[in-house]
Amino acid sequence: MKTEFTAEALADPAMASSEGVIRKCVHCGFCTATCPTYVLLGDELDSPRGRIYLIKDMLENQREPGPETVKHVDRCLSCLSCMTTCPSGVNYMHLVDHARAYINARYRRPLLERMIRTLLAWVLPYPGRFRAALSLARLARPGQPLLRRMKALRPLCAMLALAPARVAPVVKVGNALVAGSKGRVALLQGCAEPVLRPEYRSAAVRLLNRAGFDVVPARGETCCGALVHHMGRERDSLGFARRNVDAWHDLIDDGGLDAILVTASGCGTTIRNYGFMLRGDPAYAGPAAAVSALAKDITEFLQDADLPPGDGRGLTVAYHAACSLQHGQKVTDAPRRLLAHAGYQVRTPVEAHLCCGSAGTYNILQPEIAGQLGERKAANLERLDADVVATGNIGCATQIGMHSALPVVHTVELLDWAAGGPAPAGLSARDTSRRPS
Repeated sequence: MKTEFTAEALADPAMASSEGVIRKCVHCGFCTATCPTYVLLGDELDSPRGRIYLIKDMLENQREPGPETVKHVDRCLSCLSCMTTCPSGVNYMHLVDHARAYINARYRRPLLERMIRTLLAWVLPYPGRFRAALSLARLARPGQPLLRRMKALRPLCAMLALAPARVAPVVKVGNALVAGSKGRVALLQGCAEPVLRPEYRSAAVRLLNRAGFDVVPARGETCCGALVHHMGRERDSLGFARRNVDAWHDLIDDGGLDAILVTASGCGTTIRNYGFMLRGDPAYAGPAAAVSALAKDITEFLQDADLPPGDGRGLTVAYHAACSLQHGQKVTDAPRRLLAHAGYQVRTPVEAHLCCGSAGTYNILQPEIAGQLGERKAANLERLDADVVATGNIGCATQIGMHSALPVVHTVELLDWAAGGPAPAGLSARDTSRRPS
């Protein structure tokens, strides 16, 4: 795609990066077939190609973002399915991230919208605040019908709907060491996941210990920054990234690390992007690149570990590939292979490339589109006649659980169960009774 950015604009590294991305686009339209919003809405401006045109016009001409441009950029899930499909290597992720930061700095949203976004950024990345908010959500649930009537307040209604009936107890994180250790790994503690599903981390630690690895926590670790990054809050996301780079480098300097492992694939995609995000910071560019190189999804790491085979208890697993894992990190085969090795019969739904509609805060800020995608994903999974849904991202598990009666668990929970760990919550007594002693 031809561009006409001024030399002055290209002096900005972010603009130069976006110009390079735009120039790679050849208008082929392959991305439209795999874009969830285009599949649902049929609007060219709700496809990656259409958004690239809007972003190009906005950035190239240094325009103040208008409501129409903002609407279509906001509707992007950042599922990155377009990047899997694109034959030209267009890094749409970097482009849309820059567009969001540009919009956040120059566009004044309506008051209620600003307040809701600020609330999300103030609560979700902080486990203590998030836990308190979930406790309050139970008191506010009776107000859902009223909130639903006002379009501007529907995100609040979506937040209440997503809140669980009970808040999980706090699980303390400490060193998990083994005799004759093969190596040493850090496991991201996360922000939303330990509040909603602390059992994910527990299962991951047990698996890693069985495989012979010490698991150590990092002091000072925070939210990965993904939630605010996708809202265009660049300053906040870079602050989280710097704190995490410092925390993990303390571990690297004090005994070394074989990997930084992640059980929430949305976080993993962001951490693996730290090197790019902090490329212009002389103090952090090198350390951030080193952190990105060490970051791996838990299943990507475990595929090379010596896990014992299992009998799978005769269960059929519907595997949902999180977008951030299959498109963002290109980890596609490892989870399925691990589940099959553990003895489960693994089935994959049609439209496996399409997003479930979670996408960080998307199912809060865009509840109507997210709801349609969630129902579509749940229906495809339920057609597989499986006993349980497995996924690798807390957002996907929460979203699919809203639309399906099937139990939804993390892949590592099933692997841990097959290796002798506790049964994942939601599986029937018939299944748990078949657990080996």
